[in-house]
Amino acid sequence: MATKKSGSHAFDATRKSFKTASGKTGKFFSLPELAKVYPNVDKLPISIRIVLESVLRNCDGRKITPEHVEQLANWNPTGDRVDEIPFVVARVVLQDFTGVPLLADLASMRNVAIEQGKNPKRIEPLVPVDLVVDHSVMVDHYGTKDAIDLNMKLEFQRNNERYEFMKWGMQAFDTFGVVPPGFGIVHQVNLEYLARGVHEQDGTYYPDSLVGTDSHTTMINGIGVVGWGVGGIEAEAGMLGQPVYFLTPDVVGFELTGQLRPGVTATDLVLTVTELLRKEKVVGKFVEFFGEGTATLSLPDRATIGNMAPEYGATMGFFPVDEKTIEYFEGTGRTKKEIEAFEAYFRAQKMFGVPRSGDIHYSKEVSLDLSTVTPSLAGPKRPQDRIELGKMRKEFTELFSKPTSANGFNQPAEKLHQAYETSDGIDIRNGDILIAAITSCTNTSNPAVLLAAGLLAKKAVEHGLTVKPHIKTSIAPGSRIVTEYLDKTGLSPYLDKLGFTLAGYGCTTCIGNAGDLAAPLSQAIVDNDLICAAVLSGNRNFEARIHPLIKANFLASPPLVVAYAIAGNANIDLMTEPVGKNKDGKDVWLGDIWPSTEEIQKLMKFAMNAKVYRANYAQVAEKPGKLWEKIDGVKGEVYSWPKSTYIAKPPFFDGFHMAPGHSKLGVEGARAMALFGDSITTDHISPAGSIKEQSPAGQWLKDHGVLKADFNSYGSRRGNHDVMVRGTFANVRIKNLMIPPAADGSREEGGVTLFQPTGEKMFIYDAAMKYMAANVPTIVFAGEEYGTGSSRDWAAKGTQLLGIKAVVARSYERIHRSNLVGMGVLPLQFKGTDSWESLGIQGNETFDIRLGTELTPQQEATLVITHPDGTCRDVSLTLRIDTPIEVDYYKHGGILPFVLRQLLAA
Repeated sequence: MATKKSGSHAFDATRKSFKTASGKTGKFFSLPELAKVYPNVDKLPISIRIVLESVLRNCDGRKITPEHVEQLANWNPTGDRVDEIPFVVARVVLQDFTGVPLLADLASMRNVAIEQGKNPKRIEPLVPVDLVVDHSVMVDHYGTKDAIDLNMKLEFQRNNERYEFMKWGMQAFDTFGVVPPGFGIVHQVNLEYLARGVHEQDGTYYPDSLVGTDSHTTMINGIGVVGWGVGGIEAEAGMLGQPVYFLTPDVVGFELTGQLRPGVTATDLVLTVTELLRKEKVVGKFVEFFGEGTATLSLPDRATIGNMAPEYGATMGFFPVDEKTIEYFEGTGRTKKEIEAFEAYFRAQKMFGVPRSGDIHYSKEVSLDLSTVTPSLAGPKRPQDRIELGKMRKEFTELFSKPTSANGFNQPAEKLHQAYETSDGIDIRNGDILIAAITSCTNTSNPAVLLAAGLLAKKAVEHGLTVKPHIKTSIAPGSRIVTEYLDKTGLSPYLDKLGFTLAGYGCTTCIGNAGDLAAPLSQAIVDNDLICAAVLSGNRNFEARIHPLIKANFLASPPLVVAYAIAGNANIDLMTEPVGKNKDGKDVWLGDIWPSTEEIQKLMKFAMNAKVYRANYAQVAEKPGKLWEKIDGVKGEVYSWPKSTYIAKPPFFDGFHMAPGHSKLGVEGARAMALFGDSITTDHISPAGSIKEQSPAGQWLKDHGVLKADFNSYGSRRGNHDVMVRGTFANVRIKNLMIPPAADGSREEGGVTLFQPTGEKMFIYDAAMKYMAANVPTIVFAGEEYGTGSSRDWAAKGTQLLGIKAVVARSYERIHRSNLVGMGVLPLQFKGTDSWESLGIQGNETFDIRLGTELTPQQEATLVITHPDGTCRDVSLTLRIDTPIEVDYYKHGGILPFVLRQLLAA
């Protein structure tokens, strides 16, 4: 065991040199050298080794000790997960929905520094931070050549105040950069531009690593970068010098064998992987891909699989660095010097190449033969519910009449084929596709599926096929590069002809920025309770996420999105029924227009042009665009908080003191705010989409002079806590099961509750204000997978601001559990088969949570249920404060006051 020596690193013996192909020399902390002391290192999963390198390099005897190095070097594939890893990341990436509230917190911290008589520059990111503005463009205009220009003009009009705030951040913080609107989505910009492979500081090289404020940060795992999504709360702490703490994970080895069959896409593969790994229950685990099949996958295919790690529940979906990674770096314009250092470093660390079976010790292994993957979609409500293409009609027909408890729509079967006429004369049926979107997240880093969509469009146009004009079609690529190669290959005009004109560069339909439907369509859906559909190439299809009126949402590959747009209805079997008819009335089949692998491969050279990538990303600094250049931000180190309904000084540091308050552990005399079922997502808790006029948030905006047309979205207003707290639990599809069912068994939707003890029904926000005024704490009860979805800090921040002191659930999604602790809210978990249903909780009881006199990670807690008649029942729970550092966070009232006290005391 090494010990810390004065003036030297605890593991100086591991500091070695490596040479690049050009003969350049660099220093690094050698894992092969460490393996001489800890032989186990040579068999560690590659992802664990990269984390180990960070722990080794940053071992300072204080935050990171030699014991931490020893614990991780001796990682046991099947050991108990009790050791906490302090992981120092190389950088942080933000998207604008989550980045703006994070920047607001930093600005507020500087205000506190001034109040405490400290230098505001103490609040400064200690690692590089990049914010990519990608979530604010909406599909207001579509189907025309000028749609992108019109959409971007509207984007800048709506978000001017937010963008002014970002520009203030760029000049106020030394290590804070912004990629302006119109360049692409954060994940693809990260892949193509921000990721450097290895970093160098004072002659020492180390691998790229990061956390990001979008759960799909895991797309970067496709190029061998260890990184995952965290809430803005946790990212903020990482930016300010706090290691990212997490329990030593299990690592599931995923062996891929064989090869994909012709006509099968990366989207089909990732939907299959998602379905398989959901069944394997990999939540909170690393998944690492290996085997001969893995080596055959292109880098974009790997990135597609990495992207959907949150959908299969894993912390990461990691792919090792190999020749395919080097090819991708060359094709995307990285410099020769960077690439040589990247390859030489990973070879020196003996981490280059895809491992074969038996090379690595994993906690568990699963496998998939790529040749068994078939064309698929997923939906209509969850990404893990895969449907084989040939079973879509059967599945839709069955779900149409199944009860909502069985994931169905609870509609009478005879209604399925009935036609309804809109006020402008369009016939509309259940299953009709009203939104068809090639969206930016999962697939548009992948040229193969985008070229396939373009080729399918070309063949469809040549066969005389069309898309009905009332279907809202759009393409919103993750990068300008996509448009470049679709233009160069001559495919753009065919996509345009079918209505898939460029709508913007960013996260549009997949985040709820689909824009409005035509008023007659919306009215027909509401009047007739129609189950209409959206087909999109994204990764999320949770209820009300895509559009509040579209109840059936299917994930599909870009070419299938185009095919379904042509077909016009989801209730079709494209394997046995024609896609449509040509001008002569003859049937056209999917096989007639589906592109071959050879056709796609012929065009791939246009997608990997290093000069094009370099020229494109040079414009981030040199020519960010006239709309961005016109934005004029406030100047100075400290923000002045001008009046705005978008940006407001957050309340989280009100009454801040250097010493944390000593509040009594536990909760007494609480009421239930809500009783929820399974799979309550962060979309349910903190919506990102449209703001309803009659909702508490809508009423607040109207009271502050904002017209309905200017409401924008919840996501765009995350810099204003007054809007966001009113939007918490405001999703139009959320069901509080405290509300009794209707006579037909259906449940009321929307963010309402029963205020106790009177039982009066009201908005959750209004009830929360009444409980807080009466000094009554509240609790939320839930089922399995509470908090699944995007890493939204407002799902936890809003919960805290509503006065909710604890959440008691059957299980949690990783990020949301962490975020609750980070905001000082207790996450607790039922044991065994217990649930609020099995315990007979109705919502009219009072509750105590007893934690004893001292907090310890994952200790036992007691829930005391007091019924209205005075009878009591004690139930044992597990406290899901998982690590010692989380205990500290909770005692300080959350992670932000904890870090702020550290910075101001330094």
